[in-house]
Amino acid sequence: MDRLSLIGLLLGLIAIIGGQLLEGGRISSLLQFTAFLIVIGGTIGAVLLQSTLDTFMNGIRLARWIILPPALELEAQVKAVVNWSNTARRGGLLALETPLMGEKDPFVKRALQMLVDGAEPEAIRHTMELEIGAYEEKHRAAAKIWESAGGYAPTIGILGAVMGLIHVMENLSEPAKLGSGIAVAFVATIYGVGSANLFFLPISNKLKHLIAVEVKRREMVTEGLVAIAHGENPRIIESKLRGFLI
Repeated sequence: MDRLSLIGLLLGLIAIIGGQLLEGGRISSLLQFTAFLIVIGGTIGAVLLQSTLDTFMNGIRLARWIILPPALELEAQVKAVVNWSNTARRGGLLALETPLMGEKDPFVKRALQMLVDGAEPEAIRHTMELEIGAYEEKHRAAAKIWESAGGYAPTIGILGAVMGLIHVMENLSEPAKLGSGIAVAFVATIYGVGSANLFFLPISNKLKHLIAVEVKRREMVTEGLVAIAHGENPRIIESKLRGFLI
């Protein structure tokens, strides 16, 4: 579990709500269903319009990484590749069938299988780089829906504010209705700017970081297995892979 994400989320909410209370305001003043519907509903609609269903759903699924990120232990991956190189050096490439059977990562398993099957080093590199490219493109497009939401939400918040002010102008002769219109106007702006800067954009940036680390891990695995296929010394392979950790 990523505790830092939880702390950041809670700190942001506490700061805003705490500031409202310190100024003598009420929490209920920030709770406006109409403003929420305009901003969040409009933002989701805009994101759906620009995305395919697969990309949108993949972006929603990736959101769980904010709290439960994938295990991206680059140091452990370096050690695993070096162990494979020592195994291959002692018993040949066929000796890698044992770690192959126990490998759970589909990407690593496919790369190891090609190595065990005696594929040419450049064939392994080409195949794995194609897969890495496809992975990065798919997941970055999914992360971009959160970035797009962060761009649309403030604008739609302003739209909600204008709609609230229109409601106010239409009811100038009825003072009792002015309060709700003004509330929707200001709260819609808060929802738009707040959701973009507290949720959508941070989620997008966190996902992009995690995707970049995973791409680096896959590139590291590819480089290591190609080096094993070339018969390079395990110590040289380790030195080469540690360059990815800088």
